[in-house]
Amino acid sequence: MTTARDIMTADTECIGAEETVLLAAQKMTELGAGALPICGTDNKLKGMLTDRDIVVKVLGAGKDPASCTAGELAQGEAVTVGADDDASEILRTMTAHKVRRLPVIDGHNLIGIVAQADAARALPDPQVGDLLEALSTSD
Repeated sequence: MTTARDIMTADTECIGAEETVLLAAQKMTELGAGALPICGTDNKLKGMLTDRDIVVKVLGAGKDPASCTAGELAQGEAVTVGADDDASEILRTMTAHKVRRLPVIDGHNLIGIVAQADAARALPDPQVGDLLEALSTSD
């Protein structure tokens, strides 16, 4: 059984909830990443910040990325997957929540991220198509 722990990208960097969106964008650029987990001062996951969030919710809304914080963009409870959840559970979670990246949690600690491509490589071919179709369609 392939688990999230097996396919995730470890050593995931967070952006602090109190840090600016500008700093988040700079981190994304340095890391070549399209998303960062938002972590609170208590080291708990507060949400995910994507490059699309920055464009639509900050720049497109006329906000200043140097004064807007990452925490302001965290919405509701973050969708996560457990470190020992198998690939089919990752597929179900991504499909149900229409997300392309899932933070991997071990207990209450963030230990990595599973991206759509990671899940696709771990799934049998027919399920890969199902995942891509589910994430490509809108409600």
